[in-house]
Amino acid sequence: MWMGKNRRLANVKTRRETGLDYVLQNLVIETPFGKKKLKAVKPYYPGDEDKLRAELDRVGKLIDYINENKRTIEILSEVFMEVKDVSRTMERAENSALTVLEIYEVKTLLLLMEKYMKLLQSKEQTDFKHTDHHCCEPGETAPEEKVGGNVIPGEYHLRDITELLDALDPRGDRINTFYIYDEFSPRLGELRQEKRSIELSIRKAQKEKRDQINREYGIMLTPKFDIVVSKSHPKFDTINKIESLEMTDQDYMSATFVLKPNEEVFALQQKIEDTVLRIEEEENRICEELTVKIARYSADVIYNCETMGRLDFALAKAKFAIMHHCTKPEIVDEHVVEFTDGRNLQVEDILKSKGMEYCPISISLRDGVTCITGANMGGKTISLKLAGQVPILAQYGFFVPAEKAVVGLSNYMQILIGDSQSVERGLSSFGSEMEELKEILDNSLERSIILIDEIASGTNPVEGLALSKALVDYLKNKPYITLFTTHFETVTETDDVVNLQVVGLADCDFGRLDRELRYAKRRDRINIISKYMDYRLRRVDENKQVPKDALNIAKMLGISSEIIEGAKKYIE
Repeated sequence: MWMGKNRRLANVKTRRETGLDYVLQNLVIETPFGKKKLKAVKPYYPGDEDKLRAELDRVGKLIDYINENKRTIEILSEVFMEVKDVSRTMERAENSALTVLEIYEVKTLLLLMEKYMKLLQSKEQTDFKHTDHHCCEPGETAPEEKVGGNVIPGEYHLRDITELLDALDPRGDRINTFYIYDEFSPRLGELRQEKRSIELSIRKAQKEKRDQINREYGIMLTPKFDIVVSKSHPKFDTINKIESLEMTDQDYMSATFVLKPNEEVFALQQKIEDTVLRIEEEENRICEELTVKIARYSADVIYNCETMGRLDFALAKAKFAIMHHCTKPEIVDEHVVEFTDGRNLQVEDILKSKGMEYCPISISLRDGVTCITGANMGGKTISLKLAGQVPILAQYGFFVPAEKAVVGLSNYMQILIGDSQSVERGLSSFGSEMEELKEILDNSLERSIILIDEIASGTNPVEGLALSKALVDYLKNKPYITLFTTHFETVTETDDVVNLQVVGLADCDFGRLDRELRYAKRRDRINIISKYMDYRLRRVDENKQVPKDALNIAKMLGISSEIIEGAKKYIE
């Protein structure tokens, strides 16, 4: 099947709602080259399984390396933070001579590359390598097996740039400064020595003249051969008439006099100007020569920059996996999404910030339609997003937030969920849904993942139920994984539709919950009920009694018992 050159796995909304953007925004990337990799990140598609497995293996090895070489990683991070993008400088080197500042920037980068290579070749790492790539929490010890030392994969090693660095650092001191040293050119050293000799001659002549003025007039010039004299000074007129001095500045109170250059000094100054010009010419020649050498190594430097960026990006993925207790997904050829104890990362982080725990869920999805049913507050939407988060992260080469995960790659993944932006464009919520649904169905491909949240909730229930059932009938025979959350329980009565139901309050200790609610402030009641909710999903058959979580929640929040009992009559 032809996919086109610019096929896209997920649109902006799907990337946002599934949490991919949240993960990308929370990666700690320190080099400009790593940030370029992040900006250009692309998913793997069906047919790329081996490439994706290799990428996940690399991330797994980096996780092992980070856990075993924390100090090395800290130093490497410091190196990354100092790296600057010299891409434009390298381009300029192909066409024109670089300035001293630009050569300094290149030397600085080369020094960082040298430090990077030494770190990767260091023997600081331990003699252990983890037997699996299940991440541990910070401070937690992972299972280990002694196999002979874990190292950074060879593909992250750099090309040798020692020859170029030696050319920019002729003294070999490896100090992060740049000056056109005398060592760059014997002639440059001779010219600078000549300049210093002339400067000494000028200063000697000036000192002799200063001493002569002091002897004859009792006037002592400063080491800079000038003097500020008050106009009320008794010798002001005398000083003003000294031929060897000239007035350079004055105000109503004082005047500044400086020593005039005599013929000898003037000749020496002319000579020094000529020497300085020759020094500049020689320095420019050296800059041109160094630029040619830099240009000769341009491809190697750019390759090394890109390699550092790839490692920076890969380390960011590995660090994120460690921090969020993520696992390497198993990539299979079959189109399937399965995970055990999965966690929606964004929601989990919010709950942690409030001191609350996340309730993990497990799910197994294959081609066909699976419906999630249950009352509002049951976490159906979060579970729907999680069902997209695990495969989309896997498909972008990330470890996933689950104890275990099995993922088959998809060609297309889209989520249909409420979006206020469509309302702002002048569409009703239902009109917005239909517009998005058409786009999704028109663009769906074999091996698609379609996530639909509470469709048709914005229209009348009779038509909403009919539309939902018809959509399920349409999708259940398509080569798509479709996950459908709905408040229309009878949608799941359709043949060949898997029904997953939120456990909710089914196993709740209502007596204890009632006691907590009785003494709670009104604003705290929702959080208390949420604490007792079981957000896990369980598969149910068509004869399973419809849960009454919505009625239970309404009752606990103070809705009249008469209304609750009246509602029960219509669902029993």
